[in-house]
This record gives sequence, structure tokens and C-alpha cells, in this order.
Amino acid sequence: LNKSAGDRGRWASKREYVLVMSGNVVGLGNVWRFPYLCYKNGGGAFLVPYGLLAVVCGIPLFLLESSVGQYTQEGFVTSWRKMCPLMQGTGYGQLIMSLCFFIYILIEVWALLYLVFSFRSQLPWASCENTWNTANCLGLQTFNSSNVTANQTNTTSAATEFWERRVLGMSGGIEELGSVRWELALCLLACWMFCYFSIWKGVRSTGKVAYFTATFPYLILLILLIRGLTLPGAWDGIYYYLYPNLNQLANLEVWIEAGSQIFFSYSLTAGFLNVIASYNEYNNNCYKDCFWLCLLNSGTSFVAGFVVFSVLGFMAHKQGVTVDNVAESGPGLAFIVYPQATAMMPLPQFWTVCFFLMLILLTIDTHFVIVESFITTVSDLFPKWFRAPVRHEIFVLIICVSSFLIHLTLVTEGGIYIFQLIDFYGSTRVCQNFMAICECLAVGWIFGADRFSNIIEDMTGQRPSVFFKLCWKYIIPLLSLISFILYLVDYKHLKINDWYTYPDWAYALGWTMTLSSVLMVPLWAVGQMCLTAGTLRQVSLCHQTNTIQKIGTGTVH
Repeated sequence: LNKSAGDRGRWASKREYVLVMSGNVVGLGNVWRFPYLCYKNGGGAFLVPYGLLAVVCGIPLFLLESSVGQYTQEGFVTSWRKMCPLMQGTGYGQLIMSLCFFIYILIEVWALLYLVFSFRSQLPWASCENTWNTANCLGLQTFNSSNVTANQTNTTSAATEFWERRVLGMSGGIEELGSVRWELALCLLACWMFCYFSIWKGVRSTGKVAYFTATFPYLILLILLIRGLTLPGAWDGIYYYLYPNLNQLANLEVWIEAGSQIFFSYSLTAGFLNVIASYNEYNNNCYKDCFWLCLLNSGTSFVAGFVVFSVLGFMAHKQGVTVDNVAESGPGLAFIVYPQATAMMPLPQFWTVCFFLMLILLTIDTHFVIVESFITTVSDLFPKWFRAPVRHEIFVLIICVSSFLIHLTLVTEGGIYIFQLIDFYGSTRVCQNFMAICECLAVGWIFGADRFSNIIEDMTGQRPSVFFKLCWKYIIPLLSLISFILYLVDYKHLKINDWYTYPDWAYALGWTMTLSSVLMVPLWAVGQMCLTAGTLRQVSLCHQTNTIQKIGTGTVH
């Protein structure tokens, strides 16, 4: 660990930074969200809005956030304090959003439990001969035959019953939390223990863990890709995935979905890019890194589509139905459809183990970056309290233990309803778009796009194109504002499986989560203006001159 940055530390090498950053941005969104969005929104035609918005929104915002982190060498609250004190509320809003992101450890928990079950001689989601199955259960043998008639429309697959009745033990709603599922609780404990030992030493331990967790999923993805392409019916699935429907380009919703996926998969506006880049050397070429990391992310998403849809094509072929009858996204794809498909293959245990091991590693990377970002940000706010070696380990332990205890509510019988509520409201498009507008306002207008370009040139030796300034000042704020307004206009209440409607208090709680991060920005700005004497311009630039100083080996003028 290089201690030249003081007690804070830096990445031991450029390789560690690239691995941690790629592990963070390449996650579940690439595997279970992008392929389905592509199929649903025009196939190959979806790549047009996706590619265009990656260029005008994704890459410029990625560069902005990573450059802010590298320049200030701070977490996502204190970095905005240095860049633009008036917009420090952006950092506090991101701090609240990061707490909501903690819940994604639950996906790792589910995948770990599935991994344990994958070593059984008979995969439990392949048959209806289990204690949790109902009379309406439809096993794989029935599914594979072409005798599925209209009489069986009320049936459920064995994989669905395993997921809902055995793993989750789903109750009737969020009002009925029920008891803790002890197997899930043990998996939750194991996941938080692994997280603790991955980050307890800060970047020193995080960088070393990433050598395995960031690279091994690619090996598994390659194995699954080769296997998928050799299955019967695979190319029918790929046809559904990529066949272009150009009419969809006229659908505004398709463009909104593409933009949302860019924000989600690039980890934009959440503050994580700031924190990871803040451990870089001052002269690291974050300008070049930005292009390669964004390309890696989008390329992984595209390849993952072949892995997913080749298997969906095989599953549709075995059942004698079309691919659109089996295509799903999110948890439905990962925990119902894909396990069901692997159970139809020769050596089903091997392919199931491969898939869930990949899922776990993809989640681990993203999750420990989320937790490390939160801990770094709080430590940077109170360096005298939390930077000391022993205090740091104790602080990390307190965060992990308290999070484990809070997350026990998520592994109850009603836990899935809490998870879906936080997932839907904790970081909606409202949060993403609003934070994007605030970041661009802070850097492009208050701090100054030219001044920021000078900083990037000083750090990297390369001056960003004028195109980036146009994106920061005009294009990203305008597109984000349009998306923000459309979300509010088209807003629909969250429903589970299209039948369960939450009680009013749950929707109120959800909107409280959304507004708690969004309102931080205007509330902080109003507070600063009330407490600081001077004009608006003077307040916005207050203390900003302190950041124009020598950092590392560079001096910014």
C-alpha cells in the first residue's frame, strides 16, 4: 500500500484500480437486465439508442465522476465540498442512495443458497416430488412434453414453486413479515463475513480480492457462452435477441429504457466512481481509462445476451414454444428460468454451479464497492475518528454487523416485498436524473467546464474534447430533465407479480426514500445561502479556491 496519500492510502498498482472499477461496473445489470431490454425494445435496433446515449451521457458522466474523485482524492461528500460547496448536498444524497444499495447483498444470498442446492444429485427445482410442491406443480418432464394443454393454465412450474415456496417462503404481503428463514440468514451471515474480510483493510484488501472476483466471472461467462451456442434451438433464441424491429426506434419508452440502463450499468450518479478513482495517483490517465472501462461494460452486456438467449432458445425448443413465452429479466431470469433451463441439459449440476458461481462473483464485486464507498465517504468526513488503523477495522465491523442485523428483515417470509420496495424507490430514475443534473450544474456551470477541462489536462496530459463540455453543460442536463419529467408523468405504483398492491403506508415510505436523497441537494444549498454572507455567486464559489492547489505531483492554475 502506497502511503504517499497520507493515512488514506492508494491503489498498490494501476491494475488493482482497473480490476475494482471493472468489477463494480460489470454486474448483474449486464447479465439479467440488458439482454431482456434489448429483446423487448427492438432487438438489434435497441443498440442504436443504447450506443448513442452511451456516447452523449454515459462516457461524459463517467469521466466527470472519476475525474472529480481523482482530483479531490476524497469520498463523494467531501469531493463535492471541495469542488462546489453549494452542491455538497449531492454527496449527502448519494450517501443515502448507497445505504439503499446495501440490500443487493440479498441477491448474493439467494444465489449462494441455490449454489448449495446445486450439488444435490436431483436438482430440487426440476421435479414436483418435494414437500413444498402443490397439486398444481408442473415438473420438467411434463414441461418437456408437448401435452401442455389449456387445462393447465393455472399450473406453476417446479422452478417457480421452489423459488417462491422453498427459498422465499413468500407470505401474503409486506404486512405479514413472518419468521426468519434460517437458511437464508446463514447465507446472509456468510456474505457479510466475506464482505468484511474483503474491505476491512481498505483498498489494500479490496484490490487483492478483485484479482479473483473481477476476472473469474469472465471465464465462467466464456464457458456458458460456448455451451449455450452448441445447444439445439440456441440460434432461435439469438434471433429473438438481435432481430431488429426498427419501428421501436420511434417509441420514446425505448430511448428512456436505454438511458436508464446506461446509468444503471455504468454505476453513474451513485458516487462509487468518485470513491474508486479517489485512490488513484494524481497523474493517472483517467481520460483514457474512461473509454476502455465503458467499452468493457457495454461489450460484456452484449456478449451476456448471447449466453442468456442461447439458453432461452434451447428451453423454448425443449418445451415446443416460442422464445417470448420463456423470456424474463431480473430475479425471474436468474432464479426461475435459467435454473430450469440448466436442469434440462446433460450434467445439469455442473452448469447450474457455473451459473450461480458467476452470479455470486458479479454481486460480490459490486457489493463490496458499495460498502467500501460508504465507509470511505464517512471516514473522509471524520478522518480523525475513523482513519486510525484499529478504529477503521472496528468501524467496518460495526457497519457490517449492523447491516446484517437490519437485513434479517429481508430474509423473513415477507422480506421479498421489502426488497422490491427499496429496489423500486431507493434509486429510481428520479434519483439518477436529478443527481446527473446536479453534477453537471456543479461542474459545467458553477465550477466551470473550461476550468474542469484544465484540471483533466493537468492530471492526464490530454485535454477533453469540446464535445464533453457540450455534454456536461447542455446535453446531459436536458436529457435528464426530460426523463425526470416523463417518469413523474407516467409514474405507476409498484406491484408484485401484477397482483399484489402495497398498502398506502408502504408507498409513502417508498417516496420518503426517494425524496430523502433528492431533497438533500436543495435543502443543503438553501442552508448554505442562509448561513453564508454574500451574493449567490460568492456563496457558490466560497472555499472553492482552496481546491486550486498542488495535489500529488500536479499544480492546477
